[in-house]
Amino acid sequence: MALLWLVTFGWAFSFSLIDVYLAGQVDGYFAVFTRVALALALFLPLLRRRSVPARTGLALAGIGAVQLGIMYLFLYEAFRYLEVAELLLFTVFTPLWITLIDELASRRMHLPLQWWLAAGLAVLGAAIIRYDRVSADAVTGFLLIQAANLCFAAGQVFYRRLPLGSALQQAQVMAFFFLGASLASGVGFLLFGDAARLPQTAQQWLVLAWLGLGASGLGYYAWNIGIRRVNTAEVATMNNMLIPAGILVNFIFWNRDVDWARLLAGGSVIALSVWLAGRPARRRPS
Repeated sequence: MALLWLVTFGWAFSFSLIDVYLAGQVDGYFAVFTRVALALALFLPLLRRRSVPARTGLALAGIGAVQLGIMYLFLYEAFRYLEVAELLLFTVFTPLWITLIDELASRRMHLPLQWWLAAGLAVLGAAIIRYDRVSADAVTGFLLIQAANLCFAAGQVFYRRLPLGSALQQAQVMAFFFLGASLASGVGFLLFGDAARLPQTAQQWLVLAWLGLGASGLGYYAWNIGIRRVNTAEVATMNNMLIPAGILVNFIFWNRDVDWARLLAGGSVIALSVWLAGRPARRRPS
């Protein structure tokens, strides 16, 4: 769990950097492609192609394409229909998608009811923090965000199931993951990107460098290692821990307004869900 907590803080800090330096200034599709391309460059020198079967490498590239590349395409398309508050609200269902996908992928055993309860509490806590009014385009936006959530959730579930070995062995094949993400996001930039809105300042390029090498490269590597060491419920609930962490980072470093009552109430519910997810539980027979 320590790795997941560390990555959560790093990603929370990154969201604030995006909000301050990139949002509304740099084309989102270009930013996504740059992030994953830099992450690919980071892991490419470590690639040991012969250490992984071709089938596993292709599966890893497919997971990267879905979890990052296609997920971001749905996410940025949703910005056409949703306000930021609505978009944030609709992302809270990721824990339920993770739990459901893992349930469907488990052929012999059903997930414990305790894990479903933990995922539900994570959704409730995040909704308490993020809920705001919803616009008339909410249905279309909601479906797009759920498609993004589904991609991100599926990537995590199936990455955990790949036979990738130790952390060092995973580092030697992570280039496949980011190769898939780069191809998918590159297609997205070619189809929907705006070449007139590229970074204009050194600060913007530095933020993109951090997002690519730090948040995406090292961040997703550490996250994917971490989710292989915990149970499905802990993976599901930690996906929403980013919400209170992001709000706290925004307040501490950029002095943004915070609704402390909602943050405390929702954060407490999410913390309860993480605790519940980590408690011993028995699987139900199918």
